Amino acid sequence: MDMKGVEIPPERNMLFFERRYWSEGVNIIAGVDEAGRGPLAGPVVAAAVVFPKEAYLEGVDDSKKLSEHRREELFPLIRERALGIGIGVVSHEEIDRINIYQASILAMTKAIAQLSMVPSLVLADGNSFRHETIRFENIIKGDARSFTIAAASIVAKVTRDSLMREYDKLFPAYGFARHKGYGTRQHVEAIRQNGLCEIHRRSFKVADLQAERSAVD
Repeated sequence: MDMKGVEIPPERNMLFFERRYWSEGVNIIAGVDEAGRGPLAGPVVAAAVVFPKEAYLEGVDDSKKLSEHRREELFPLIRERALGIGIGVVSHEEIDRINIYQASILAMTKAIAQLSMVPSLVLADGNSFRHETIRFENIIKGDARSFTIAAASIVAKVTRDSLMREYDKLFPAYGFARHKGYGTRQHVEAIRQNGLCEIHRRSFKVADLQAERSAVD
């Protein structure tokens, strides 16, 4: 599938950051984002994605703006078009040990390390990513402003959702396949009835997160 040459309205130019660096001669640009900062259970998962220069896929956007069905449709197209994809997973135990902020950075670092090539530049969602040896730029709301980061957000979300569906088979009383570990009313009630299971984050307090029960990454 060759998506080169697709015209994007100037006000919605998802390749703005990529083109700025391409014009400077930066060729290998990785976008990185994570999914799973807010849930009460399960890992945080990050994805790093590298595309050919000027690659673009219509419909790729911040994963939060897309339905689960649309993310699942775009996921194989991203895999087909990408030059490389890396996945980083940090477990609930590690989240409890180092906190979710540090775990998110670690997951993104792991994802970059899993790429088959070393990127010349990393475009990262948010304002917290750091790397000791690779040039990077943090972009606030980058998953809605950069095509490469948006693709990474989709890959991270779809990958994590798949993991949570597997956990649902192991812990069917909690409904992980439905809410993916977020603090929904159903999930909170299941915790009240059954207690915490093996993959719950002990450092997250249910009472503190009830107000955010409908939040998603």
